[in-house]
Amino acid sequence: MDFAQIKVGPLQNISTMLPMNNKDNDTLQRFIFESTDIRGEITTLSSSYLDLLALQKYPPQVALLFGEFLAAASLLSSSLKHRGMITVQANGNGPITAIMAECSQDNKLRGIVRGNFDNLGDLSSLQELLGKATLAITLEPEGRERYQGVVPLDEDNLSKCLEFYFYQSEQLPTKIKLASNSEAATGLFIQQLPSSGDLEKSQEDWQRVSTLFETLSCDEQLQLSHNDQLYRLFHEQELRLFDAKPMQFSCSCSRQRTENALLSLGRTEVMELSEEQGLIMIHCQFCSQEYRFTAADVTQLFDPPQPLLH
Repeated sequence: MDFAQIKVGPLQNISTMLPMNNKDNDTLQRFIFESTDIRGEITTLSSSYLDLLALQKYPPQVALLFGEFLAAASLLSSSLKHRGMITVQANGNGPITAIMAECSQDNKLRGIVRGNFDNLGDLSSLQELLGKATLAITLEPEGRERYQGVVPLDEDNLSKCLEFYFYQSEQLPTKIKLASNSEAATGLFIQQLPSSGDLEKSQEDWQRVSTLFETLSCDEQLQLSHNDQLYRLFHEQELRLFDAKPMQFSCSCSRQRTENALLSLGRTEVMELSEEQGLIMIHCQFCSQEYRFTAADVTQLFDPPQPLLH
């Protein structure tokens, strides 16, 4: 079954019918407002978020911003209609020089933050941490053309920057709320699609739904289940909530991909490294997996044994 056979309405408190918040952890759910041109996504990341933090040991304020980027990538992954990847990345001249999160079409997350975190003090805002920066959203569908949109990162928070991105690049009215703490990262997204009929009604629907959307607090996002958030906001609307999709941390690195990276460096450079170091060790920056290549491994990589002729 593709979706939950439940509609949110004023006479039906669905908080007794859907899972509580602990079962929403590491899930993404799509929803639509019946008889309107408005769609939405809601996500909560817990174990996947904590798994990533355990690998990197970021300062608290960096970890919180990283959580927002992961939640954003989770929400925006719904735009992938084919196998591939979406990346949400910012580059700046502040203590954080680069921060990125990516999510695949099959709901696998990974990400990383780079910068100098030694003297952050009480710096915590987006502008303080990233300085002058840009935000890039990159869609990479397999076998199709790559697309990237870039906007300045000059709003007060990541949510507002993403809203501006959609306004600038897709001309689709969009609202996004992101929140994170030391245990979870959450996100809520609504978007008005091109009108399928009465333009005046579409505008009225959007105004009503987006006004209700703005009343949700960060504490409510982090404490309430998906169901309770949506009921709290939209219990007077007719809303259909689709089945949850599991989200998980997963790195796409492998020994084969690492071998391909070495091959791309060229025989001369890799052989010189092997002679100098004896053992080439490559660490994946996303998951800390280590790949080791002995001199014999390098030789076999560039001079694979020839098949025997019979």
